[in-house]
Amino acid sequence: MKTILFSLPGNEELTELLAIKMDAEIGECTIRKFPDGESYTRILSDVKGKCVVMVCTLHEPDKKLLPLYFLSHTAKSLGAMCTCLVAPYLAYMRQDKVFNKGEGVTSGFFGKLISGFADSITTVDPHLHRISSLDEVYHIPNKVIHAADAISGWIKEHIENPVLIGPDSESEQWVSEVAKTAKAPFMILQKIRHGDRDVEVSVPDVEKYKNATPILVDDIISTAQTMIETVKHLRKIGMKPPICVGIHAVFSGNAYQDLLDSGVEKIVTCNTIPHPSNGIDLSDIMAMEVKKLMTHI
Repeated sequence: MKTILFSLPGNEELTELLAIKMDAEIGECTIRKFPDGESYTRILSDVKGKCVVMVCTLHEPDKKLLPLYFLSHTAKSLGAMCTCLVAPYLAYMRQDKVFNKGEGVTSGFFGKLISGFADSITTVDPHLHRISSLDEVYHIPNKVIHAADAISGWIKEHIENPVLIGPDSESEQWVSEVAKTAKAPFMILQKIRHGDRDVEVSVPDVEKYKNATPILVDDIISTAQTMIETVKHLRKIGMKPPICVGIHAVFSGNAYQDLLDSGVEKIVTCNTIPHPSNGIDLSDIMAMEVKKLMTHI
């Protein structure tokens, strides 16, 4: 079955990489707004009998959902065999329970919505906190790609004498996995609470790593406050300016500039959300896993 990729606006660079690695063509479509704000979608390429792969990271998802929905159904109406969604960043995963009376579990609603128009979904390290598997909220074939190996490879290639640092105990599992593959030591900051507003942060074995390059690793960098606070603590104890590495470059508001201004050496993210900090390419593993998943549809 032939494969054709469609890029939703803003995803062109990743789509081009995937097309090369999947030996697939890139389709042409028009996605725009009418003057009244309604969405217009038109497919200009031949999709009959082909597998349509829609590339759209779901950062700021609300404005992307209708174009995706229309694109998928239009492709099916034109004879496409299947429509597969590649969403490197997957939104609406945090609201996975009712926190306050009157709320809905929107992660489940969102999963049901996408499962209703896409035949499969491929994503990268979604925020699975109280959800053990994506199968719990997505009722279509799915694949979760993990970026740990790619991040470890980048660290090994670019950083001499690194030490990975997790901001708190919740990050230990993630940081230790990256450190193991990178063959680098790691440490986890320890918080000691003396009162509601009096929190001391300790850095174990700091003398041992005074000459190392600290690498702060996190999956989602949104407000960046956790990293900024960690940078402050590292500067206080005299460590080198750290390098911040993240998977998803959400960077809400002025978060990116705030993190740069905090005294970091560099900020590097994976190309799951287009951003100037992108420096770790995941297109190889994405292409491979999308092709595998297509065989199960």
